[in-house]
Amino acid sequence: MKKISLVQLKANQKGKIIEIHAGSGLQNRLLSMGISPGREITKLSQFMLRGPVAIKVGRSIIALGYGMAHKIIVEVE
Repeated sequence: MKKISLVQLKANQKGKIIEIHAGSGLQNRLLSMGISPGREITKLSQFMLRGPVAIKVGRSIIALGYGMAHKIIVEVE
């Protein structure tokens, strides 16, 4: 198992969130969107350079800013 940032996932690759390196404000915001440690996510796409990252969590599709996505650490096989 390898730990990488969400921005390092390839398109259509799945991973499991293991930690979020952020303050309590951002962690609460992500929790309200269903993004929490232990959840499976799929990266759908990443826009040019440091643009938003689109992910699928459960049945929801969410676009996160590059900075936010960089703080989410996932585990991949």
